Amino acid sequence: MFPPDLLVRAAELIVRYRSAGLMVATAESCTGGLIAGLLTEIPGSSNVVERGFVVYSNAAKEELLGVPASTLARYGAVSEETARAMAEGALKASRADVAVSVTGVAGPDGGTAAKPVGLVHFACARRGAATVAREERFGDIGRDAVRLASVRVGLDLLEAAGP
Repeated sequence: MFPPDLLVRAAELIVRYRSAGLMVATAESCTGGLIAGLLTEIPGSSNVVERGFVVYSNAAKEELLGVPASTLARYGAVSEETARAMAEGALKASRADVAVSVTGVAGPDGGTAAKPVGLVHFACARRGAATVAREERFGDIGRDAVRLASVRVGLDLLEAAGP
């Protein structure tokens, strides 16, 4: 299901986080749980993956992660502000030490001039540290490719936030 290089990276991340006693939560919109799915492909991931939130709708972002309705109204679901609120909300709603979030336009439709297909916002929050945000514009490379590229960036952020 996942490319071999991603499985290797996920296995290395699980070992690093387990050794440091760190737990992870994911808050995923356009990836629909793929980051959590990748991590849980790895044996022993139950020692690291605390929980995952699939928050596809704005209501789910508000109800499960506490993303303010005002943030969604002002900036939209696909924004740095929402990604940051999702990651920080996942920390608050879990026992995890690190949380990664992803929200974007995977396509093939749903894009606009301001927020085209392939625009994805990410954030990574760690207790006691500043939240890091990242924007990627993958372009209209196809829904599956946008989602897989987003998993790679989510893993990048978890690797950078870890021990």
